[in-house]
Amino acid sequence: MRPISGTVDWESLRTRARELTERAYAPYSHFPVGAAALVDDGRVVTGCNVENAAYGVALCAECGLISDLVASGGGRLVAFTCANALGERLMPCGRCRQLLWEHGGADLLVDTPLGVLSMAEVLPQAFGAADIEQVRGKEH
Repeated sequence: MRPISGTVDWESLRTRARELTERAYAPYSHFPVGAAALVDDGRVVTGCNVENAAYGVALCAECGLISDLVASGGGRLVAFTCANALGERLMPCGRCRQLLWEHGGADLLVDTPLGVLSMAEVLPQAFGAADIEQVRGKEH
């Protein structure tokens, strides 16, 4: 069962996200981002952005967080936040919203500048594994 928003230690997650901005590699944009999330087994996973001189291959903080999740044993994300160097909450980009959907689903709680929202509110009508399975099941 996923925790309700009131049972998540949001301040602790926000602190971890802010701390991760200090580890970001952002020599081109000078816009460090840190991310932290609570996993369904109680672990906290983190990530920071890693830029590259070939801009298109830069990694968002959420990418690092998902890698940390998978590398540390997997599970489902239940609460997520990301921050800039000023500690302000950021919305994940579209690509990262899709990554978060894959590993947290509709009920994932996302700490947004407007408050905590479910992933279903952040990414309505999301594309996911069920869409693939629906088509796969109809193939001959």
